[in-house]
Amino acid sequence: MIFPPELEARFDKMLKAYPEGRQRSAVIPMLMYAQDAIGMVTPELVQEVARRCGVTALQVDEVVGYYTMLHRKPFGRHHIQVCTNISCMLRGGEELLAHASKRLGIGNREATADGQFSLEEVECIGACSWAPALIDNYEFHHSVTPEKLDQLIDSLQKKAQ
Repeated sequence: MIFPPELEARFDKMLKAYPEGRQRSAVIPMLMYAQDAIGMVTPELVQEVARRCGVTALQVDEVVGYYTMLHRKPFGRHHIQVCTNISCMLRGGEELLAHASKRLGIGNREATADGQFSLEEVECIGACSWAPALIDNYEFHHSVTPEKLDQLIDSLQKKAQ
């Protein structure tokens, strides 16, 4: 499998950072970076990461099955993750998730037909003091209200045009 040159360089540097025989530690970061580059974890990606890290494809596949941040199907250009853990739940996280679902017309772990947005309910994102919180790709948003969510979605839609 061929990756963009900057990703190849990142993988090489990552694998060299681990002592001989410990490259298996690179499985998760390699999957995360590759997923960002190609949009999802494919069977070919599993095989390639296994080869590079010196583990079996089954071991990599088990990692993909365990970690919810790894996706076997494409998600939207803007992947909105709404926290519904205890602090966020108590401050409106579940209502925020329902609002996002209605506004985008999709359910949990689904993507819009145009591929611009996907939605996912997640556990704690470490922003309990600023609940309810969500993440758009890697950008955190705190003290989110339905109105603030609408503003975020509107601004992301405008950027896409």
